[in-house]
Amino acid sequence: FSKIDFVIGGSLGLSKQIKQRADLKISFGRITLPHQLARVVLLEQIYRAFMINEGSPYHK
Repeated sequence: FSKIDFVIGGSLGLSKQIKQRADLKISFGRITLPHQLARVVLLEQIYRAFMINEGSPYHK
């Protein structure tokens, strides 16, 4: 059993303590997105990765 948690920071980023607790950090780049849009982008990227991994032509 494994667990993955995603933490989306605010426009000022995340505290040093939160960053230090992370096993892995990923970024959308140097852009600032509203929280709701960031969640949708993250979900779409996870879905896309699963579809590519499954061999689906989704990414074409």
